[in-house]
Amino acid sequence: MAKRAAAKAASAKNTARKKPPAKRHAAAPLRLIDCEAAIDEALAALLLLDPDVIAHMYEHGGRPPLRLQKPGFEGLVWIIVSQQVSVASADAIAARVRAGVVPLEARRVLQLTEAELRACGLSGPKLRTLRALSEAIVHGSLALHALGGLAPEAAHALLTSVKGIGPWTADIFLLFCLGHPDAWPAGDLALQEAARLALKLKTRPDAAKLEKIGERWRPWRGVAARMLWSYYRVAKQLDDMRLAEA
Repeated sequence: MAKRAAAKAASAKNTARKKPPAKRHAAAPLRLIDCEAAIDEALAALLLLDPDVIAHMYEHGGRPPLRLQKPGFEGLVWIIVSQQVSVASADAIAARVRAGVVPLEARRVLQLTEAELRACGLSGPKLRTLRALSEAIVHGSLALHALGGLAPEAAHALLTSVKGIGPWTADIFLLFCLGHPDAWPAGDLALQEAARLALKLKTRPDAAKLEKIGERWRPWRGVAARMLWSYYRVAKQLDDMRLAEA
């Protein structure tokens, strides 16, 4: 399998070198990364943009997984309740929220009392974030379904304008619930370390430097991020193996 993947990546790299990158039109909408075929299309586009680095990451990290989560309001609620708790705790709280908020919609959240929402296992900060999100949706200042058609910076700004939604929450929602093709979580430490390894940098880039690095992969940075995470997992496993053998 590894040999076939390497051969495929090398072939794609050679093809990319022969063809000039396709011209991009800023106004043209990009396909959401919402299925396996979309991953394949984005990978082909990335190989045209940056054949050496992308082929190297593909060869060593493999094809990145889709990792798509629940879309829309339910997906964003899951991200909010899962922060700073274990996966088991997040699953338990999410199940209680789904049972206590029926239907799981913004308007219904606003109809419930604070005591009813707390009974779902929500902490004070998460409860306030959920209410602020629901108010933004009901009042029309945030349309989750429309974020995929916006530039990533604009979509990110709209999400983080809701009190309690920080950069990490916004990035994860755009990437894995919405499937935004160009979302780029530059503040993610694993992504920064992956970029250091893949690009053979002397030091790990901070968020500002990673923003600049990511420009080479526009408008498919969302899939480039998936590739970097896959590459990082493999590189970390190899490092752990070397340490164990030392």
